[in-house]
Amino acid sequence: MRILLTGASGAIGSQLAPELAGEGHELRALARDPARVTASGIDEVFRGDVLTADGLAEALSGVELAYYLVHSMEPSADAESFADRELRSAANFAGAAKSAGVRRVCYLGGLVPADRAPSQHLASRLAVEEALLESAPEAVALRASIVISAESRSFRFLVRLLERSPLLPLPDWRDFRTQPIDGRDVVAYLKAAGLSPMPEGRQVLDIAGPDSVTYGQLIQRIADAMMLGRPALELPFSITPVASVVAASIAGESNELVGPLMAGLSGDLLADDAAARKLFNVRLHRLDNAISNALREWEETEPLAAR
Repeated sequence: MRILLTGASGAIGSQLAPELAGEGHELRALARDPARVTASGIDEVFRGDVLTADGLAEALSGVELAYYLVHSMEPSADAESFADRELRSAANFAGAAKSAGVRRVCYLGGLVPADRAPSQHLASRLAVEEALLESAPEAVALRASIVISAESRSFRFLVRLLERSPLLPLPDWRDFRTQPIDGRDVVAYLKAAGLSPMPEGRQVLDIAGPDSVTYGQLIQRIADAMMLGRPALELPFSITPVASVVAASIAGESNELVGPLMAGLSGDLLADDAAARKLFNVRLHRLDNAISNALREWEETEPLAAR
């Protein structure tokens, strides 16, 4: 089978590529800069850009399965918002995939809150999902919370924040719950979603790790794995607009990423992953194992000052 992988240089795509290639499939990648695609198992890299639609038709020609793992929250040179850029990119890809007759498109998005309107960031992920579900007769959308891996920007942000801040002010969102998932399990789910027989029609599936924790507990679990003592200052209110700027600065991260992520911490973000677990035989890693593995992989290439 001929497969196209977008986001092949990213945290998930670079791990998914050798898994797909190991099954004997012909694997293509699409990238604005082909030199950045270094994952093993890729047979051919096409130069292209989902935002402009350049190169999409050529890359998708003859493809049966395509993965859409593109997600950018970087600042734009013009006035276009990240949500508008995300939707335009997804619409370009969906249209090209439909024209090429792609049978299945797999997308990794975010969990949708059950009890409130989604934040701007999660609403953007949902809009992208809806566009991609129209791109192929067997389109599959997987929804996940925080991914725990050495290359996950959300995880790296939390690690850097713990490493560099002697005191942790935790606003009221610290008590809301979520279900982080090991990056290895995300890759396993994506592989299964692409290659497994599926029920007829388009599928939307939550995926999650086996542990439900509050955001405060998640931060403490990471601190424990790093052997750090960081006193928590529990605040009875939310200071997200100010806190995101300060936190981004401390962690050396872009507020275009941190701001929307923190704005989404306004309630529980839990998964209903029964359908995914029934469809796919993925053995899930516990949270502490996921954190330890992510830190170990990180330290293979870059020391952590706090360890």
